[in-house]
Amino acid sequence: MTPYAYLAIAVAAEVVATSSLKAVKGLSTPLPLLLVIVGYAIAFWMLILVMRSLPVGIVYAIWSGLGIVLVSIAALFLYGQRLDLPAMLGIGLIISGVVVINMFSSSTGH
Repeated sequence: MTPYAYLAIAVAAEVVATSSLKAVKGLSTPLPLLLVIVGYAIAFWMLILVMRSLPVGIVYAIWSGLGIVLVSIAALFLYGQRLDLPAMLGIGLIISGVVVINMFSSSTGH
């Protein structure tokens, strides 16, 4: 599997884990707690695999940037949390940054 496939899995697992955090209410909600634990375990395992071949800074920028965007979208659908215009503009800048890194940086390895 390519490093970017591992990175996509890491992002997806982190989004599931982070989105589940709000639903955890101690041990009385075992499913969300399990999603948090397993999601972060998978995310960090995949990040370890990715960082064997891609630079740490690039990996973290992509992982955290996409995570912010996708968690915000998940929070809208799962919890009805809406973003105001400044938040959406900021997220647009994050997306732009991830695109610039992937398209123009020679550090990404492609």
